[in-house]
Amino acid sequence: MATSTAIKEIRFKGIPASPGISIGPAYIFHKHTPSVYVRSLDQTEIDKEIERLQKARERSQYELQKIFQFADQRLGPEQAKIFEAQLLLLEDDYLFTTIIDRIRKEKKNADFLVRDEIEKYYRIMTGAKDEYARERADDLQDVCNRILRNLEEQKLPSKLDGSYVIISHHLAAADALLFSRNDVLGYVTELGGATSHMALLARALKIPLVVGVHQISTIAQSNDVVIIDGSNGLVVLNPTQETLEYFEKQKADYEQFTQRLAKLRKEPAETLDERRVQLSANIELLEELDFVKQQGADGIGLYRTESFLLGREVFPSEDEQYENYNRIAEAMYPKQVIIRTFDIGGDKFMAQGVKENNPFLGWRGIRVMLDKPQIFLDQLRAILRASVKHNLAIMFPMVTSIKEVQLAKQLLAQAKDDLRQKGLPYDEKIQIGVMIEVPAAAAITDHLAKEVQFLSIGTNDLIQYLLAVDRGNEIVADLFQEFHPAVVRSLQYIIRRGKENQVWVGMCGQMAGNPLAAMLLIGLGLDEFSVVPTVLPEIKKIIRSIHYSEAQRIAEQALQMRSEDEIKTYLTTVMKQKFPDIPLS
Repeated sequence: MATSTAIKEIRFKGIPASPGISIGPAYIFHKHTPSVYVRSLDQTEIDKEIERLQKARERSQYELQKIFQFADQRLGPEQAKIFEAQLLLLEDDYLFTTIIDRIRKEKKNADFLVRDEIEKYYRIMTGAKDEYARERADDLQDVCNRILRNLEEQKLPSKLDGSYVIISHHLAAADALLFSRNDVLGYVTELGGATSHMALLARALKIPLVVGVHQISTIAQSNDVVIIDGSNGLVVLNPTQETLEYFEKQKADYEQFTQRLAKLRKEPAETLDERRVQLSANIELLEELDFVKQQGADGIGLYRTESFLLGREVFPSEDEQYENYNRIAEAMYPKQVIIRTFDIGGDKFMAQGVKENNPFLGWRGIRVMLDKPQIFLDQLRAILRASVKHNLAIMFPMVTSIKEVQLAKQLLAQAKDDLRQKGLPYDEKIQIGVMIEVPAAAAITDHLAKEVQFLSIGTNDLIQYLLAVDRGNEIVADLFQEFHPAVVRSLQYIIRRGKENQVWVGMCGQMAGNPLAAMLLIGLGLDEFSVVPTVLPEIKKIIRSIHYSEAQRIAEQALQMRSEDEIKTYLTTVMKQKFPDIPLS
């Protein structure tokens, strides 16, 4: 593909959301967002306005049903469930009854009241610091815009004549799916995150995606040559011939690399000297299960149950939770699934939130659940009921003391007794574990290990608390250091204390999915890696290509170093020598 030398090459750094490299012309998609103005109605206009709303609702339901059917045919039932939440919102009679009542009482237009009513929920979600909650808000916004477009009787174009890289300020999952009917080469958006429904869909479609690329939709022009590297979050606009040739080779190398990785998916995560490591996946949505299994995961090392709380004013019922946990248990059987109890507060979304001056040091995690025993019991009973296949485990978050674990175990015993009295079966020997994500828990690892069957290190919070750094604060973002000597030494201490007390130690934080950290963690003796599904093959390749004894020497060397720069430089050098084909961020 030729490129113009008259136009200056521009490089953008975004967030990698779906791996792969693509090269092609740009298609700039400016999504129409209906303008909404408040308008007063005459009494004679009210019935007609309600009819207009009902027709828009019916049209929106029809569109989403078609999208759901297409997703089911193209990707299968699990991926199609991405659109179920949107359909459920359109089927919510309470929402539309509320809007109709407001039309009658306030005598205002449907467009204004639809946006006003849905934005109540939208503001709750976007106000959360939790990235996952913010991304689910995108789905809510998409439903709102769909209703508004149908109130205006406008259609959204989604057909292309040719192969393009789609560049947009924002793309909803439905947009991406409809564009995929054409030969789409990649997606680039200014908004969105790596766990959004859009990202899940792109990965399922095996189409590269980079999100968080600021201002690209206003800078790029249609038919500009675009390179998208979805593995490293890089987008190149109008590349030079030299850059183009480089990425064409990278693309060919990547395709060969992925083919080699694919052959490892059914192989065990085992070092060359036969030390077996559990390689699991972190998930938030049931729609991820098919992809997790395709990637060859040994199980689910972290199922985040907070997704139940999005857009809710009350916690889900025991039965509703049971249905969800049971589906996961059956889908992954006989592989283990670790279900983390509701981890809310701090930067996590909370349906019944409270305002705190410093939520990171406040009411969150296990503290909330112990203060809300009935909610906790509902969740524990639901997990237990789904445990009959003996492949579920329970994990408690944000533990800081032995007392918290003992109280949680008491409530678990009560939940078991409740089910026993009802004659409902469950796994009597279900494993329980705790997350080690605050320095207090790290310091008493030996005591905690005597109370549970496993430990899982949550590096995201642990690093924040160890280094007094808010990872979401751009001012101090460079101080959030995975390879800080204090972090590495803390990991060594936790793993060692766990082993001394005969419990296995895993890691479900982001560090576990960083290829640069893999050899270090193997050498420290980590028993389980739980990572985002996209990096499973890369981590498995590293595990299967190194001797445990060699990894131990690497870890010992790193433990002697005095700065993050020193440790990171050392690990980078070793990685490039041993794994030149694995990209490092």
